[in-house]
Amino acid sequence: MFRRFAKKTQEKWKARMSGLVLELRPGEAMIINGALVRFRTRSRIELVAKARFMFGKQIMAPEQADTPARRIYFALQSAYVGEEEERAQALAVAHELIAAFKAATTSALARDILDRAEAAAAEDNCYLALKLARRIMNHEDTVLGRTPLGRTVPDAEGFVPPPPPPRRVPERMSEVHV
Repeated sequence: MFRRFAKKTQEKWKARMSGLVLELRPGEAMIINGALVRFRTRSRIELVAKARFMFGKQIMAPEQADTPARRIYFALQSAYVGEEEERAQALAVAHELIAAFKAATTSALARDILDRAEAAAAEDNCYLALKLARRIMNHEDTVLGRTPLGRTVPDAEGFVPPPPPPRRVPERMSEVHV
């Protein structure tokens, strides 16, 4: 009897631990299936079902989409975690932005990455598309002379512009306009 009980307990434990466990700090935000969740205390959550989510530095506020690559990322973000009716429109915007970026760039690698990102988004794998878009943002930062945080590299006199103001994360993805 004890073995049967132990086996059932072990099966329940394995079933419970099959999800993704995330640990978030106070003040961090997370978007799950289009809803913004803000954490007031240190929290550990487990996602046990398929969900569209982003957290922390992955979330881009609308005012941060200030370059072509960042606008692509923001459109893909809206397609990924936005409400159902927003997704088709956001994918169409991302398609247009990607086409414009590919036409303007001289980098064959950037065009290839954008092709892969667009294909991933079309297959409803927007998380992969976002990862690829972050690579394009890093490429663009290098070309524009920006650091990954969006700040400009010091000029010849050593002047560095002040950091951008703190970003506001929208309460709902429907507040975000692509």
